[in-house]
Amino acid sequence: TEAAFQKLHAELPAEIVDACQAVGVQRYLHMSALNADAENGPSIYLRTKGAGEDAAHAGAAQGLLVSSFRPSVIFGPDDQFFNRFATLLKAAPVLPLACPEARFAPVYLDDVVQAFVVALERPETAGQRYDLYGPKVYTLRELVQYTAQMIGRRRLVWGLSDKLSRLEAKVMESTLRWLPGGPPLSFDNYQSMQVDSVGESDGLAALGITPRSVESVMPKYFGGELSRLRYNELRRDSRR
Repeated sequence: TEAAFQKLHAELPAEIVDACQAVGVQRYLHMSALNADAENGPSIYLRTKGAGEDAAHAGAAQGLLVSSFRPSVIFGPDDQFFNRFATLLKAAPVLPLACPEARFAPVYLDDVVQAFVVALERPETAGQRYDLYGPKVYTLRELVQYTAQMIGRRRLVWGLSDKLSRLEAKVMESTLRWLPGGPPLSFDNYQSMQVDSVGESDGLAALGITPRSVESVMPKYFGGELSRLRYNELRRDSRR
């Protein structure tokens, strides 16, 4: 909800800055989001993320050394992107996909962690805002199709028009709020995807980090499941 985003994304960073000043902490590393913009973000999520990022950097006026990190969608074990789509793909032979041409440059969790570590070791990173994104750009459709491939499911990914994407987002938001982690798609998600989650200033390169691709990391996390699926198929075939 808007109130929750405002509290967690915008107000909490300001409270953290105050707490740092109260106890004498001099260094603050802040997690923001790619396209975060307090004034012009297309969604509540991105506007409140932008407000929180600005609040964090406002601490510099009191001597706090602040660096912020603006990742694209983060992938890795138990992530909320590939794993959620994998669950949806297992459940339905056809997946109606909103905003299929939205573009992402997913960034590996370990690369994000390494960015934090490097920043702690390099004082010159204070005051900087780093866009973090992976080495390859994909459409959402491509990422979902690749997820189906990784889990060994043949699925039709039906890309929706903008009008139907808006409708799907509104319907899911109103009917699937009860799901753990919320609905698979909210209207605010739809609004966030109106801007590509693709950076222009390579923060990982600036920190001396070589980003890892989705293809070099994710298959091993889904590999065990794919092996079990193929084993079960072979068992079924052997009984014919």
